[in-house]
Amino acid sequence: MANLKEIRNRIASVSSTMQITSAMKMVSAAKLKKAQDAITAMRPYSDKLTELLQSLSASLDGDAGSKYADNRYVNKVLVVAITSNRGLCGAFNTNIIKQCTVLLNTYTGKQVDFITVGKKANDALSRNNTVLSNHSEVYDDLTFDNVAVIAESLMQRFTEGEYDKIELVYNKFKNAATQIIMSEQFLPIVPVEGDTSGAADYIFEPSKPEIVEQLIPKSLKTQLYKAIRDSFASEHGARMTAMHKATDNATELRDQLKLTYNKARQAAITNEILEIVGGAEALNN
Repeated sequence: MANLKEIRNRIASVSSTMQITSAMKMVSAAKLKKAQDAITAMRPYSDKLTELLQSLSASLDGDAGSKYADNRYVNKVLVVAITSNRGLCGAFNTNIIKQCTVLLNTYTGKQVDFITVGKKANDALSRNNTVLSNHSEVYDDLTFDNVAVIAESLMQRFTEGEYDKIELVYNKFKNAATQIIMSEQFLPIVPVEGDTSGAADYIFEPSKPEIVEQLIPKSLKTQLYKAIRDSFASEHGARMTAMHKATDNATELRDQLKLTYNKARQAAITNEILEIVGGAEALNN
């Protein structure tokens, strides 16, 4: 009977875990819808703004915008690692840490420092690397203005020559089950490849340099905001998928334990019957 009690306790434990994972799945599914709508609505604007700025920057003469497009020899690299504050979302955070390790190996011999957005990245990277700051609080109120403060800090570090290159590492949202690991150059601005003569077909007012000078900071802020928004939607998608699998696994384990419990209970009843029959036979003899 002790064995039966142990199995009953395990069934109760697995059932409790299943209820938790099922509830977390539903919560993530509700949050995912809002986050997915936000990033889907934002992407066309962000992509077009980035495309326009890259095209204009490539066709500019003089110093306009050059402080953000200055391709210096890379000695110091700053990596912005974007993860979540919480776990239970599969390999979502682990993949970002692995990509950061790949960048460290890529820039062997260079100084590579980190700025983290999310507690998981900060906890993992601060053990063996230099983390300048952590901005996990941005998820408490994820707005453009709050992200713009981080972007301004990154732009200042680059223009003052503190770092020669800045990269973003994050999960790009594709769908609830798929996230694409992105390693994206933030600064210097990457000029568009190929023929840029198409940019000359536009009429600029007041002037092309002044427009670029005003739009580049906004474009960079939007780029960072989009990356964090992408990561935010990916987090809920990854957590929903992970909790769905966990619920399915818990259901399967519970069913197996119930089958084991019934078999053990039947065996115990059979043994009791055999003992009774054997005792009766002994009395008759």
